[in-house]
Amino acid sequence: MKNNWRKYNGAIIPLLPPHIEVQESKNEIQQLIEDANVFFARWISDFDCKKDSDFWYIIHDTPMIMKDYSKNTRNQIRKGIKNFKINIIDRSIVEEGGYNIYTRSFQASNTLFKMNSKEVFLKDLAGEWEFWGVYFEDTLIGYSQNKVTIDHCDYSTIKIDPYYRRRYPSYALFFKMNQYYLNEKKLTYVTDGARSLVHQSNIQDFLINKFKFRKAFCCLHVLYPPKIKILIDMLYPLRNIFCKINLSLFQKIGIVLKQEEIIRKQTV
Repeated sequence: MKNNWRKYNGAIIPLLPPHIEVQESKNEIQQLIEDANVFFARWISDFDCKKDSDFWYIIHDTPMIMKDYSKNTRNQIRKGIKNFKINIIDRSIVEEGGYNIYTRSFQASNTLFKMNSKEVFLKDLAGEWEFWGVYFEDTLIGYSQNKVTIDHCDYSTIKIDPYYRRRYPSYALFFKMNQYYLNEKKLTYVTDGARSLVHQSNIQDFLINKFKFRKAFCCLHVLYPPKIKILIDMLYPLRNIFCKINLSLFQKIGIVLKQEEIIRKQTV
Protein backbone atom coordinates (compact mmCIF):
# COMPACT_ATOMS: atom_id res chain seq x y z
CA MET A 1 0.00 0.00 0.00
CA LYS A 2 1.17 3.51 -0.75
CA ASN A 3 2.55 5.44 2.19
CA ASN A 4 -0.20 8.08 2.11
CA TRP A 5 -3.02 5.60 2.93
CA ARG A 6 -3.63 3.55 6.06
CA LYS A 7 -6.07 0.94 7.35
CA TYR A 8 -8.79 2.15 9.70
CA ASN A 9 -11.75 0.07 10.97
CA GLY A 10 -12.03 -2.14 7.88
CA ALA A 11 -11.36 0.66 5.40
CA ILE A 12 -8.45 2.64 4.02
CA ILE A 13 -8.24 6.40 4.50
CA PRO A 14 -5.61 8.95 3.44
CA LEU A 15 -2.77 9.84 5.76
CA LEU A 16 -2.64 13.25 4.09
CA PRO A 17 -4.19 16.23 5.90
CA PRO A 18 -7.76 16.98 4.76
CA HIS A 19 -6.85 20.17 2.88
CA ILE A 20 -4.61 18.19 0.49
CA GLU A 21 -6.59 16.52 -2.32
CA VAL A 22 -6.16 12.80 -3.02
CA GLN A 23 -4.22 12.35 -6.28
CA GLU A 24 -4.83 8.66 -6.98
CA SER A 25 -7.33 7.70 -9.67
CA LYS A 26 -10.33 5.52 -8.83
CA ASN A 27 -8.60 2.58 -10.53
CA GLU A 28 -5.53 3.09 -8.35
CA ILE A 29 -7.68 3.36 -5.21
CA GLN A 30 -9.56 0.20 -6.19
CA GLN A 31 -6.21 -1.60 -6.37
CA LEU A 32 -5.29 -0.26 -2.92
CA ILE A 33 -8.57 -1.63 -1.55
CA GLU A 34 -7.78 -5.04 -3.01
CA ASP A 35 -4.21 -5.04 -1.73
CA ALA A 36 -5.32 -4.02 1.77
CA ASN A 37 -8.24 -6.51 1.77
CA VAL A 38 -10.71 -3.95 3.18
CA PHE A 39 -14.37 -3.15 2.54
CA PHE A 40 -13.96 0.33 1.08
CA ALA A 41 -11.82 3.45 0.73
CA ARG A 42 -12.94 6.82 2.09
CA TRP A 43 -11.59 10.30 1.36
CA ILE A 44 -12.76 13.88 1.00
CA SER A 45 -12.48 16.81 -1.37
CA ASP A 46 -13.37 20.52 -1.29
CA PHE A 47 -12.14 20.93 2.28
CA ASP A 48 -13.59 23.94 4.11
CA CYS A 49 -15.95 24.80 1.27
CA LYS A 50 -18.50 27.54 1.79
CA LYS A 51 -21.50 25.28 1.17
CA ASP A 52 -22.99 23.45 4.17
CA SER A 53 -22.88 19.66 3.88
CA ASP A 54 -23.52 16.58 6.00
CA PHE A 55 -19.81 15.87 6.39
CA TRP A 56 -17.15 18.03 7.99
CA TYR A 57 -13.96 18.31 10.00
CA ILE A 58 -13.83 20.14 13.31
CA ILE A 59 -11.09 22.77 13.09
CA HIS A 60 -9.69 25.82 14.83
CA ASP A 61 -7.80 28.31 12.67
CA THR A 62 -7.42 31.51 14.70
CA PRO A 63 -4.91 32.29 17.48
CA MET A 64 -6.61 32.97 20.84
CA ILE A 65 -5.56 34.06 24.30
CA MET A 66 -7.24 33.48 27.64
CA LYS A 67 -9.49 36.56 27.48
CA ASP A 68 -11.04 35.34 24.20
CA TYR A 69 -12.87 32.51 26.00
CA SER A 70 -16.06 32.83 28.03
CA LYS A 71 -15.73 33.52 31.76
CA ASN A 72 -16.90 30.02 32.62
CA THR A 73 -14.43 28.40 30.22
CA ARG A 74 -11.59 30.57 31.53
CA ASN A 75 -12.31 29.37 35.07
CA GLN A 76 -12.31 25.73 33.94
CA ILE A 77 -9.06 26.18 31.99
CA ARG A 78 -7.38 27.76 35.04
CA LYS A 79 -8.56 24.91 37.29
CA GLY A 80 -7.22 22.39 34.79
CA ILE A 81 -3.85 24.13 34.57
CA LYS A 82 -3.68 24.29 38.36
CA ASN A 83 -4.47 20.58 38.75
CA PHE A 84 -2.33 19.15 35.94
CA LYS A 85 1.02 19.55 34.24
CA ILE A 86 0.80 19.54 30.43
CA ASN A 87 3.86 19.16 28.18
CA ILE A 88 5.31 17.45 25.12
CA ILE A 89 6.66 14.02 25.99
CA ASP A 90 8.68 11.26 24.37
CA ARG A 91 6.93 8.35 22.65
CA SER A 92 8.54 5.93 25.12
CA ILE A 93 6.50 7.43 27.97
CA VAL A 94 3.23 6.60 26.16
CA GLU A 95 4.57 3.17 25.25
CA GLU A 96 5.24 2.50 28.93
CA GLY A 97 2.19 4.05 30.60
CA GLY A 98 -0.35 4.80 27.89
CA TYR A 99 -2.06 1.44 27.51
CA ASN A 100 -3.61 1.51 30.99
CA ILE A 101 -4.99 4.97 30.22
CA TYR A 102 -6.29 3.73 26.86
CA THR A 103 -8.09 0.74 28.42
CA ARG A 104 -9.73 2.80 31.19
CA SER A 105 -10.84 5.42 28.67
CA PHE A 106 -12.14 2.75 26.29
CA GLN A 107 -14.12 0.97 28.99
CA ALA A 108 -15.83 4.24 29.91
CA SER A 109 -16.81 4.98 26.29
CA ASN A 110 -19.85 3.93 24.29
CA THR A 111 -18.44 2.37 21.13
CA LEU A 112 -19.15 -0.49 18.74
CA PHE A 113 -15.50 -1.26 18.21
CA LYS A 114 -13.35 -3.73 20.12
CA MET A 115 -10.58 -2.62 22.43
CA ASN A 116 -7.12 -3.02 20.90
CA SER A 117 -4.62 -5.43 22.36
CA LYS A 118 -1.45 -3.94 23.77
CA GLU A 119 0.42 -5.19 20.71
CA VAL A 120 -1.90 -3.25 18.37
CA PHE A 121 -1.80 -0.23 20.71
CA LEU A 122 2.00 -0.10 20.52
CA LYS A 123 1.95 -0.59 16.75
CA ASP A 124 -0.37 2.42 16.39
CA LEU A 125 2.18 4.60 18.20
CA ALA A 126 4.79 3.98 15.49
CA GLY A 127 5.41 6.64 12.86
CA GLU A 128 5.78 10.41 12.79
CA TRP A 129 3.78 11.61 15.79
CA GLU A 130 4.12 14.27 18.46
CA PHE A 131 2.96 13.27 21.94
CA TRP A 132 1.65 15.38 24.81
CA GLY A 133 1.31 14.15 28.37
CA VAL A 134 -1.17 15.12 31.09
CA TYR A 135 0.27 14.62 34.58
CA PHE A 136 -1.46 14.61 37.95
CA GLU A 137 1.41 15.18 40.36
CA ASP A 138 3.98 12.75 38.89
CA THR A 139 1.52 10.30 37.34
CA LEU A 140 0.67 10.24 33.63
CA ILE A 141 -3.15 10.25 33.45
CA GLY A 142 -3.68 11.29 29.82
CA TYR A 143 -1.99 11.80 26.48
CA SER A 144 -2.55 13.22 23.01
CA GLN A 145 -1.08 11.65 19.86
CA ASN A 146 -0.77 14.38 17.21
CA LYS A 147 0.09 14.32 13.51
CA VAL A 148 1.97 17.55 12.74
CA THR A 149 2.77 18.82 9.24
CA ILE A 150 4.33 22.05 8.08
CA ASP A 151 1.02 23.94 8.33
CA HIS A 152 -1.50 21.93 10.38
CA CYS A 153 -1.90 19.60 13.36
CA ASP A 154 -4.34 16.71 13.71
CA TYR A 155 -5.24 15.81 17.31
CA SER A 156 -5.48 12.20 16.20
CA THR A 157 -5.94 10.36 19.49
CA ILE A 158 -6.67 11.82 22.93
CA LYS A 159 -7.13 9.57 25.94
CA ILE A 160 -7.63 10.71 29.54
CA ASP A 161 -8.27 8.52 32.55
CA PRO A 162 -11.98 9.13 33.30
CA TYR A 163 -11.28 9.15 37.04
CA TYR A 164 -9.73 12.63 36.69
CA ARG A 165 -12.14 14.24 34.23
CA ARG A 166 -13.94 16.35 36.85
CA ARG A 167 -10.66 18.13 37.54
CA TYR A 168 -10.74 19.64 34.00
CA PRO A 169 -7.69 17.97 32.38
CA SER A 170 -9.16 18.28 28.87
CA TYR A 171 -9.58 22.05 29.29
CA ALA A 172 -5.93 22.42 30.21
CA LEU A 173 -4.76 20.09 27.43
CA PHE A 174 -6.67 21.76 24.59
CA PHE A 175 -5.75 25.23 25.80
CA LYS A 176 -2.04 24.38 25.98
CA MET A 177 -1.98 22.61 22.62
CA ASN A 178 -3.94 25.36 20.85
CA GLN A 179 -1.59 27.97 22.31
CA TYR A 180 1.44 26.03 21.12
CA TYR A 181 0.32 25.11 17.59
CA LEU A 182 -1.74 28.19 16.67
CA ASN A 183 -0.09 30.99 18.65
CA GLU A 184 3.55 29.90 18.89
CA LYS A 185 4.03 27.66 15.84
CA LYS A 186 1.51 29.70 13.81
CA LEU A 187 0.08 26.68 12.02
CA THR A 188 -2.84 27.31 9.66
CA TYR A 189 -5.24 25.16 11.68
CA VAL A 190 -5.64 22.32 14.18
CA THR A 191 -8.30 19.64 13.88
CA ASP A 192 -9.93 17.01 16.06
CA GLY A 193 -10.92 15.02 12.99
CA ALA A 194 -13.99 14.33 10.90
CA ARG A 195 -17.64 13.99 11.83
CA SER A 196 -18.32 10.78 13.75
CA LEU A 197 -20.88 8.51 12.07
CA VAL A 198 -20.98 6.12 15.03
CA HIS A 199 -22.75 8.53 17.39
CA GLN A 200 -22.92 12.23 18.12
CA SER A 201 -19.46 13.28 19.23
CA ASN A 202 -19.46 14.84 22.69
CA ILE A 203 -15.85 15.93 22.24
CA GLN A 204 -16.66 17.81 19.04
CA ASP A 205 -19.62 19.56 20.68
CA PHE A 206 -17.31 20.40 23.58
CA LEU A 207 -14.70 21.93 21.28
CA ILE A 208 -17.27 23.98 19.38
CA ASN A 209 -19.04 25.26 22.48
CA LYS A 210 -16.04 25.80 24.75
CA PHE A 211 -13.01 26.36 22.51
CA LYS A 212 -14.64 27.97 19.45
CA PHE A 213 -13.75 25.26 16.98
CA ARG A 214 -15.92 25.25 13.86
CA LYS A 215 -17.12 22.88 11.15
CA ALA A 216 -15.08 22.85 7.94
CA PHE A 217 -17.54 21.37 5.45
CA CYS A 218 -16.32 19.09 2.68
CA CYS A 219 -17.41 16.49 0.12
CA LEU A 220 -17.26 12.81 1.14
CA HIS A 221 -16.15 10.08 -1.28
CA VAL A 222 -16.31 6.30 -0.83
CA LEU A 223 -15.25 3.56 -3.23
CA TYR A 224 -16.28 -0.08 -2.74
CA PRO A 225 -15.14 -3.31 -4.39
CA PRO A 226 -17.79 -4.36 -6.98
CA LYS A 227 -19.35 -7.10 -4.81
CA ILE A 228 -19.58 -4.82 -1.78
CA LYS A 229 -21.16 -2.11 -3.94
CA ILE A 230 -23.91 -4.53 -5.02
CA LEU A 231 -24.56 -5.41 -1.38
CA ILE A 232 -24.71 -1.74 -0.36
CA ASP A 233 -27.26 -1.02 -3.10
CA MET A 234 -29.41 -3.94 -1.91
CA LEU A 235 -29.30 -2.94 1.76
CA TYR A 236 -29.59 0.83 1.32
CA PRO A 237 -33.43 0.95 1.42
CA LEU A 238 -33.24 -0.76 4.85
CA ARG A 239 -30.70 1.69 6.32
CA ASN A 240 -33.00 3.05 9.04
CA ILE A 241 -33.83 -0.46 10.22
CA PHE A 242 -30.19 -1.46 10.68
CA CYS A 243 -29.49 1.53 12.90
CA LYS A 244 -32.33 0.56 15.25
CA ILE A 245 -31.18 -3.04 15.85
CA ASN A 246 -29.00 -3.15 18.95
CA LEU A 247 -26.50 -5.70 17.68
CA SER A 248 -22.92 -4.79 16.84
CA LEU A 249 -22.94 -6.21 13.28
CA PHE A 250 -26.20 -4.47 12.37
CA GLN A 251 -24.99 -1.20 13.91
CA LYS A 252 -21.77 -1.34 11.88
CA ILE A 253 -23.73 -1.98 8.67
CA GLY A 254 -25.97 0.93 9.63
CA ILE A 255 -22.92 3.21 9.89
CA VAL A 256 -21.77 2.24 6.38
CA LEU A 257 -25.28 2.88 5.04
CA LYS A 258 -25.41 6.25 6.80
CA GLN A 259 -22.15 7.07 5.05
CA GLU A 260 -23.73 6.07 1.75
CA GLU A 261 -26.74 8.28 2.48
CA ILE A 262 -24.47 11.31 2.92
CA ILE A 263 -22.81 10.60 -0.42
CA ARG A 264 -26.11 10.21 -2.28
CA LYS A 265 -27.46 13.46 -0.84
CA GLN A 266 -24.39 15.24 -2.23
CA THR A 267 -25.29 14.21 -5.76
CA VAL A 268 -28.94 15.30 -5.62
